[in-house]
Amino acid sequence: MATEYEYDFDVIIIGSGFGGSVSALRLSEKGYSVGVMEMGRRWGPANMPSTNWKVWDFLWRPLLGLRGFFSLRFFKHVMVLHGNAVGGGSVTYANTLLVPPDSVWSDGSWQGLDNWQAVMPDHYATAKHMLGVNKNQRFAAADRALEKMAIAQGRHDTFYKTDVGVFFGDEDDVGGGKVYADPYFDGEGPERSSCIGCGSCMTGCVHNAKNSLDKNYLYLAEKKGARVFEQTCVSDVQPLDGKEGGTGYAIFTRHGTSLITKNTRRFTAKKVIFAASSLGTQELLFKLKQSGSMPNISDELGNRVRTNAESLLALRFPGGEDMSKGVAIGSGFYLDQYTHIEATRYGKGHDLLSLLFTPLTGGKPGLLRPFLWLATLLMSLLRHPIKTLRACNPFGFAKETIIFLCMQTVDGHLNMRYRRPWYFPFTKVLQTEGEPIPSFIPAANKFVADSAEQMNGTGASMVSEIFFNIPTTAHCMGGCGMGESAESGVIDSQNRLFGYQNAYVCDGSMLGANLGVNPSLTITALTERAMSFIPSKGSIASN
Repeated sequence: MATEYEYDFDVIIIGSGFGGSVSALRLSEKGYSVGVMEMGRRWGPANMPSTNWKVWDFLWRPLLGLRGFFSLRFFKHVMVLHGNAVGGGSVTYANTLLVPPDSVWSDGSWQGLDNWQAVMPDHYATAKHMLGVNKNQRFAAADRALEKMAIAQGRHDTFYKTDVGVFFGDEDDVGGGKVYADPYFDGEGPERSSCIGCGSCMTGCVHNAKNSLDKNYLYLAEKKGARVFEQTCVSDVQPLDGKEGGTGYAIFTRHGTSLITKNTRRFTAKKVIFAASSLGTQELLFKLKQSGSMPNISDELGNRVRTNAESLLALRFPGGEDMSKGVAIGSGFYLDQYTHIEATRYGKGHDLLSLLFTPLTGGKPGLLRPFLWLATLLMSLLRHPIKTLRACNPFGFAKETIIFLCMQTVDGHLNMRYRRPWYFPFTKVLQTEGEPIPSFIPAANKFVADSAEQMNGTGASMVSEIFFNIPTTAHCMGGCGMGESAESGVIDSQNRLFGYQNAYVCDGSMLGANLGVNPSLTITALTERAMSFIPSKGSIASN
């Protein structure tokens, strides 16, 4: 039987995103030795890509030699955007850190597991402090345009500046770019520079102003002794006792990006925390369940995966005002009680995502919509040939375009399964099943069409929505939801994995309802709560 001194770490955390980084810091503070396994690379201002056209440093697809931090995963029902890096999705997300409406705690699998509305505010407050949340102070052209659109829709009373994890400097620091000693953690954190409003948050902040996890939770955890193993992929987790993990786990890893060097290793730990993102954790747990390494994982695994019911639309102004300035998402408003719209941008020159957009097309999803798209394009070329051609030019897209992130709180979900695809039966992959998620939000589409006429712009839809009836989301949630038992969830209300001891799930897969907003703050707050239940090392309850 394994004894305490035989472990490589007290805790091994799989993933370094919002759940993994919070876990690393809080457990390091409680005296545990912590190892963090991160499949992606470590990024910083010195090695961020100067443009996302440098796909080898921006996109994540190691089998193709692309070792960046932005990943697109395609499924039958949805296209998922997410991050792979030390610091997880915080390196490439849009900084928005919003508290969801109280109603989410009365929905989904976590309903009734705690008095959520009473306990969560304190954890949200801690998360906001750690992530440096404040109101957007780089209100720019795209935000002013969205405010005009909200007025035209009669919804100006719902318009707001976003809460973001960005450092803006002192009150008199209008232009940004000034260097400050650590402004957040009494000198324990790194020095920071104030935001200059370049709009390049999602392609990696080169100005040291974005409050990504490598500058707060993870930074402080490493100062307290936590070790981060970058480019390290976990391939297997086995209970040392061969049963329920009462004596700990063996964690097997390999190189996360190399096609040749495997660099396989074996680590042992008393506790293991799965924090590899919703997709990453589901995929790993499916492997462990089906291989027999951890067969007791609940059959609820993969159920009720949510996407915030999103749609991405755009409005382009060829030759107009520079829409790339500001922070990635600087403002938003509520089109109706269910539909939330935010103004999103990329920095000037970061035009790669233009390839995902095509002229705005109405109609109902289905086989006829591509023909409607073709008719719309031809009609636009006949009426406004120069304007249409300029709107289709991929170069200049970021400077000239507002991307609208449209999210709805209406409930809907998919299920994930892990099986062999018909087209390649030699391996298993995650696959979606269930009723299709709507890829067309009529109210949002009408809003963009109305705004195009109002602002003399050109509307755009996502290619995947037009031709494949597949929505796009950056907010994949659920699949390992909380429940009262293994019959209703994968983890309990303290994030403990049903069927095993000393095993936890702390990432987007734990979420039990559609939040209707970016889930990063909620993942952070829920992980703060989960770590509060784990006693300090050496106490009786920790053994």
